[in-house]
Amino acid sequence: MASNGFDFSPGAQIPLQGSGGAAVATNALASAAYRDSPVEEILKANSEWHKSDVKKGRSDYFKPNLGEAFARAVQERMLGGARKDLIQSFGTDPQTVVEHCLSANSLRKARDTRLTAVTVLFGFLFLPGMLLWVIVFWLRDSFAKTKDRLLTILGNSLLPLVGIGIVFLMIRLPLTGLLGLYLRAMFVAPVIGWYIAKRIAEKSAQDMRARWEGLLSGGGVTAKIPETVPKNPSETAREALRQGLEKLSAEQQSNSVFYAGPKGILGMGTRWGSWHLAEDLVPKEPGKEIHQFRSWDVIRVIHDQLKLLERGPLNTGGFPTPSVNHWIVTPIGENADAVTRPQGEDVATYQIKPHEIQRICNHQQFGGGNRHYLGVQFTLWDGQLVITMMITVTVLYETLRIEVTGHALGPVHSLFTSKPAAKTRTVNKTVRFWETRDITLSLVDAHEVTRLALRAPFTWYPPLLDHLGGKIALPEPFGLRHAWAEKPWRHRFMADDAMRAATPVLRVVHNAAIKVLEEHGVDTERFNSRSSVLSGLVQQPTPGKADLYDA
Repeated sequence: MASNGFDFSPGAQIPLQGSGGAAVATNALASAAYRDSPVEEILKANSEWHKSDVKKGRSDYFKPNLGEAFARAVQERMLGGARKDLIQSFGTDPQTVVEHCLSANSLRKARDTRLTAVTVLFGFLFLPGMLLWVIVFWLRDSFAKTKDRLLTILGNSLLPLVGIGIVFLMIRLPLTGLLGLYLRAMFVAPVIGWYIAKRIAEKSAQDMRARWEGLLSGGGVTAKIPETVPKNPSETAREALRQGLEKLSAEQQSNSVFYAGPKGILGMGTRWGSWHLAEDLVPKEPGKEIHQFRSWDVIRVIHDQLKLLERGPLNTGGFPTPSVNHWIVTPIGENADAVTRPQGEDVATYQIKPHEIQRICNHQQFGGGNRHYLGVQFTLWDGQLVITMMITVTVLYETLRIEVTGHALGPVHSLFTSKPAAKTRTVNKTVRFWETRDITLSLVDAHEVTRLALRAPFTWYPPLLDHLGGKIALPEPFGLRHAWAEKPWRHRFMADDAMRAATPVLRVVHNAAIKVLEEHGVDTERFNSRSSVLSGLVQQPTPGKADLYDA
């Protein structure tokens, strides 16, 4: 770890960007680690720009559910030793989500250890009998998937028929002694093991669902991951895991972001609005030159004024405390599958140093290279809405250009905010057969018990399990928040908040810039006129797709 220049020594604890007031979005994403839904459900959360995929395996009996696949995929992607750079998760605390994935994996590992013991004791020791019952379950499930009514009826009656046949065979079996006893136990032991496995699986499912429900209800469910606390220097795995979490937190704090064309700034959402003020720098007094200044001088004053956005003349609530930061934006391809953060002596723990930020702001305004933006960010609706207004100042020849763009990251997809529902089935009443009633089913059915019992012995080597059952392929470049975000425009109040933020931010930026120009002897009449025009244009009623350039 030392090779990447990251210092893991204890230091001052800095609050995570976007972690405050982001409980809803964070808990929604964390709840996916405990879900028992089909893994294909993740495909419903695919957006226009970011698409997850499900890699299919060899057999449904080794196929993971959504929680198993999600927790493992997120843990590997965000903590793996060879992982690629991540996109910041604005509006959420990614470390909390990863910790819940670790906790869920730990709970499943404990469950699978018990199920492995049951499978070995009651299954592998009586392998012929276990294979017979597995084949019976496979035939029953196969018949149930067909549209042929006769095959469906046969599948439903297969287990009872086989059970009756085995009882008859055990009674009439001519063999005695140890061989006869083993042959009889060969048919019975897997059934006993199946019922024991069912109790283990049912208890685990109840625990997982309680955590899923607790996270979405704000019940304060905490992730229990004692393996992240090394007890002695020889525990390298725990130390590596602790360092991985520290590295994740540091990357979340990075002031480097990536612009992916129509996808917008990754992690901040697409650019829905853009306003430009560009006028010539003319001296206020004819015959005199303007006092020299740089883009950084203008940006610094704008920065100070944006910090005061929460202070208004009226006590109406207004803006919450904004997060105002300097960003270095790197352009990447629209379909790029990876990002690379800046490195070198001007970068420390993913943070580009202030002197390099100032240099980029003043000199890298035309041609190749990264660009500087000043961003003011509001995290609203408990992290479900992230509004970012980005400001850049450029000076080319005698023209000063101030550009303000609006980015909006919408709520986490509704898939992640759905609470667990009891498994029920509608049946006819016994006496009043023309009426129906709902009966509550067990959380784990016969297929699920069989799946868990067969998967358990293979969990010690996850790559083999991925080959047999499949896994989730996460969208790249990956960031927890933007990968599964919906558009905010379908939510009336969120859309209103995004558009309301534009006008006051734009006016603060223009007023601060004009103040600097006046102090340096620039004629601001045309700047004031243009600013008034933009103040009217910013009040257009609907957002657009500024990055498509389809006007």
